[in-house]
Amino acid sequence: MRFSKTESNTGRFRAFVVKEFRHILRDRRTVLILFGMPVVQVLLFGFVLSNEIKNAAIAVLDPSKDVESIALTNKLVSSGYFRLEKNLASVEELEPAFRTGRIKMAVVFPANFAQKLQTGEGQLQLLGDASDPNTATTLINYANAIVADFQQEKNGVAPGRPLIRTETRMRYNPEQKAVFNFVPGVMTLILMLVSAMMTSITIAREKELGTMEILLVSPLKPIQIILGKTAPYLALTLLNATVIVLLGLLVFGMPMRGSVLLLAGECMLYMFVALSLGIFISTRAKDQMSAMFMSALGLLMPTMLLSGFIFPRESMPTALQVVGNVIPATWFNPIVKGIMIKGVGLEVLWKQTLILGGMALFFLALSMKNFKDRLE
Repeated sequence: MRFSKTESNTGRFRAFVVKEFRHILRDRRTVLILFGMPVVQVLLFGFVLSNEIKNAAIAVLDPSKDVESIALTNKLVSSGYFRLEKNLASVEELEPAFRTGRIKMAVVFPANFAQKLQTGEGQLQLLGDASDPNTATTLINYANAIVADFQQEKNGVAPGRPLIRTETRMRYNPEQKAVFNFVPGVMTLILMLVSAMMTSITIAREKELGTMEILLVSPLKPIQIILGKTAPYLALTLLNATVIVLLGLLVFGMPMRGSVLLLAGECMLYMFVALSLGIFISTRAKDQMSAMFMSALGLLMPTMLLSGFIFPRESMPTALQVVGNVIPATWFNPIVKGIMIKGVGLEVLWKQTLILGGMALFFLALSMKNFKDRLE
């Protein structure tokens, strides 16, 4: 039985399409890109992309401690937007509480708040941490709305009568410049991507070309190979960090209230973490494309979405907050803000510094182990 030429071409085309489908489905990386990334992106953006802030840590200074001040405090906390982190005993405790970065807003009651409330002379001070101006503005607006609702609940209030007058102040960034949050965040993102991605791609390229085997059989020890690979990128990335800081200071008017040497040291530590991550990725990737994909998916998206650079971590689900804790940018971003904007030192930033140091040692050890496995 003979088939026409058209039927023969159709059959060959159908077989070719089926082969391509099978080829794609056999490639796990392609399947992951086609089906895994859309699911991950929808879930991440669905949970993270929100203008609503929940469970923001606040401090309360309440010298009166009467029925009305306690009721208003409970109303603020029960709203779900705020979480009472600390009760302050004096005005002197405000500055240390803000400098540690543990609180986002402070509520200051006057003495005899209930008595002043009855005469229509109630006053309330709201202090926001404007090192992140968007978050500070949102929290102040939440608090003002809750105070207004509290006023409406009070009986005998004449329409338009100011039962409570709120005074708002923004600490560290009175003008609420967005650049105060933008420059440290971009610095965190660029240093991570340049250090990790370029390192992983470079080493993966040598593996592709076969030159890595030459290095592995050379007299150099694995630690020397690793340090030799990271040294140029460490210097170039440090130059990048210097340019970013100078642009922030000279062009955008960012302050430098802390130690320049401490900032340089913290930047080098963070870059070493990023370089260690890049080396680790390169030891797991088979080629440059895989290294680029792993760097982009494993570092770019989490750094932007889960580190607190763009979206407040307090508004994220607990599971995503836990994942965010293993991202180096989560710990480096408050370091940059603390040094440049708040002027704090290691007495405040020691925890973040130790965590970054531990991450650097951990990923460097993993990289060395993988190199040794290849030698064996």
